[in-house]
Amino acid sequence: MIKTVIFDIGRVLVEYDWVDYFGGLFDWNKKTMEAVRNAFFEHNIWKEVDRGRWSDEELMEAFISFEPDYEEEIKLAWAEIGTAIKESAHTKPWINDLKARGYQTLYLSNWSHHLLDVAAPAMTFVDIMDGGVFSCDVELIKPDPAIYHAIIDKYDLVPEECVFLDDKQENIEAALGVGMQGIVVKNHEQAAADLEALLKSE
Repeated sequence: MIKTVIFDIGRVLVEYDWVDYFGGLFDWNKKTMEAVRNAFFEHNIWKEVDRGRWSDEELMEAFISFEPDYEEEIKLAWAEIGTAIKESAHTKPWINDLKARGYQTLYLSNWSHHLLDVAAPAMTFVDIMDGGVFSCDVELIKPDPAIYHAIIDKYDLVPEECVFLDDKQENIEAALGVGMQGIVVKNHEQAAADLEALLKSE
């Protein structure tokens, strides 16, 4: 019997579009957009962003090392990145409905200290949830099984009584590997329908 619904956050409870973000920030200058995207996302540094072990200074040094001609643009994009994150319209109603029906709602998400600070206006739904684990707080990232065990241990969960929703197949496979059930999120309508079908089948 499912007692706990565990949510990833990105593209499950919040939305973001890096192309739109960089485009709006840099007046759709494709060369600048590509350079900043490359600095952030093409060298596995974002894993360290989410893992939370590196300081902002260390991260910035690494980003700039990949695109030194775009130092100011990289700094600007990092400072303003919280504006790229938007809370989905369905998020609070979904959480409140599940809670009203007696389900524990938790989050398990690869998320950085910096984004927690700068994206706070889009993250108010966290306050109505029953808790969770951010990767930066435990220095672990999905799909490492250790982060799933971290939330299991923190809340004394029975894995077979949990369902995890995430937009990445590999993260769901890791959840299945520790005994949870899982739903790959393609869009909200599909995820909500799949979740309801699972809950009704229990």
